[in-house]
Amino acid sequence: MTTKRGRPRNIEAEKAILNASYDLLLETGFGAVTVEKIAERAKVSKATIYKWWPNKAAVVMAGFLFAASARLPIPDTGSVFSDILIHATNLAKFLTSREGKVITELIGEGQFDSGLAEAYRAEFFRPRRLEARQLLERGAQRGELKESLDIPLSIDLMYGPLFYRLLVTGDNLEETNIRNLITYAFEGIKSRQTEH
Repeated sequence: MTTKRGRPRNIEAEKAILNASYDLLLETGFGAVTVEKIAERAKVSKATIYKWWPNKAAVVMAGFLFAASARLPIPDTGSVFSDILIHATNLAKFLTSREGKVITELIGEGQFDSGLAEAYRAEFFRPRRLEARQLLERGAQRGELKESLDIPLSIDLMYGPLFYRLLVTGDNLEETNIRNLITYAFEGIKSRQTEH
């Protein structure tokens, strides 16, 4: 979570900065974005940006998340299998969209920029893991999953292959593949009484 700095934010200036950082990210890539360019595009001073964000990585991630947040709602269908399937499918669709491909670039840049790596882990990936954890915990409370379930490991089991395909093999992330992946994973984690 980004820590608030300085005076309370002017809503219009904040939106202008977030939109400018996101537009520049899509247009030029992370490496070419500068705080100077964001300030110029948003028609604010660099000092205004630095009052609210500690560095370029933080403001760029904030802009990315501001634009992306509506794309990843948290499902609640009453079935943990359906909830995880929807959540994973929405994430895969987002990651392969024009906007989502920015995450691939940010992960690459993060290998050389520890501030950026911490920003995308804290602001994008940890919240997605927390959402998945909440879905699995809800399913466990309803008795749909094994009582002894290791939830963090189960998240890795289901979501790890998405990033393996995205970043390593380049294989597709079509809905059929996501359904098969989640179906196979659930064979190992569902309670014996539960059928989906």
